[in-house]
Amino acid sequence: MKLSLDKIFDIFATKGHTQYGGEPITQLEHGLQSATLAKEYSASSELITACLFHDLGHLLHDLGENPTEQAIDDRHEYEGANCLEQIFSPAITEPIRLHVDAKRYLCAINPNYRASLSQNSESSLILQGGAFSSETAAIFIAQPYAKDAVKLRIWDDRAKIVGLTTPDLNSFVAIAKSCQQNNS
Repeated sequence: MKLSLDKIFDIFATKGHTQYGGEPITQLEHGLQSATLAKEYSASSELITACLFHDLGHLLHDLGENPTEQAIDDRHEYEGANCLEQIFSPAITEPIRLHVDAKRYLCAINPNYRASLSQNSESSLILQGGAFSSETAAIFIAQPYAKDAVKLRIWDDRAKIVGLTTPDLNSFVAIAKSCQQNNS
């Protein structure tokens, strides 16, 4: 699917009101909270943009608001990254593509991490293949952009707060535009 940056912002503006997969917030609130956390931690413009758009794939399918309840792994990380790679560099698309595997990695290296997952994240983890083995975890973290994917994942997990005030969607337009591959 070929999308422009304006169309992606439009998707978040028009479809972002849908529930974020069994969580008590919307897709848009989740993306804004993730991007705001990245900005607060002085992340690069690319990682802020990746955080904003990391769950775009959830808004591109017709599987309902929570496919996990139907025992479906929607593979949103690939769908979103594939659409975004027409616009952005791997510094944005790869952390998005890897953010589900980052959850599997964190479960492998930190037993307390898995206990901190929301019920929906725990359910989707099972559909996504469960925790990595220690060998697979070592291979994962050695990949380019894996460390950024881990940061994204940690902010993703924290971005589920009902009523949290964040900058609005329009406040991230300039950041995302500055990251476009053919930005002139």
